[in-house]
Amino acid sequence: MEIAEDYRDAVLPGTTWEKRQFSRCDFSGADLRRLVTQGCTFDECDFSGADLGESRHQASAFRSCVFDRTVLADSTWSACSLLGSSFVDGGLRGMSVRDSDFSLANFSRANLRRRSLSGLRFREASFVDANLAEADLRDSDFRGARLGGADLTGADLRGAKLDANALVQAKLRGARVDLETAIAFAAAHGLVVD
Repeated sequence: MEIAEDYRDAVLPGTTWEKRQFSRCDFSGADLRRLVTQGCTFDECDFSGADLGESRHQASAFRSCVFDRTVLADSTWSACSLLGSSFVDGGLRGMSVRDSDFSLANFSRANLRRRSLSGLRFREASFVDANLAEADLRDSDFRGARLGGADLTGADLRGAKLDANALVQAKLRGARVDLETAIAFAAAHGLVVD
């Protein structure tokens, strides 16, 4: 395991890491284009300003990591855990994500407009004042997520799991929902459904 190692401004394009462990390492400003990780663990690592463009991540964990102004264009994330990580100034722009867990992650004020985020887990994540307008959120799990001031205008929420209080806090004009969510929305707004 590598602990508190300094990878700031490192130039490591095209590197492959398998089953490596990193804790509190600083990757800020690093050139990690085309990085491939498989079964790796990153705990409390800082990727601020790093270039992860065209990187590929399979079954890797990025727990409580910071992705501030991180380049994620054309990166692919499959079966990854990003538990408690923070995505500041950029959100998930350019990422292709499937079967991954973003529980407890912070997307406050992130621009996720028109992103495809279907089938992902966002339990107890913060989307306060985030822009999710026209996003594809089908079958995603938002239970316990904070959506105060979030813009879900025109978003596709069919099959998504949402708490009733989230339906009161977010802007939902034109959002597509299934019958179960429509009933929860009505009940959250004080309507009696017979």
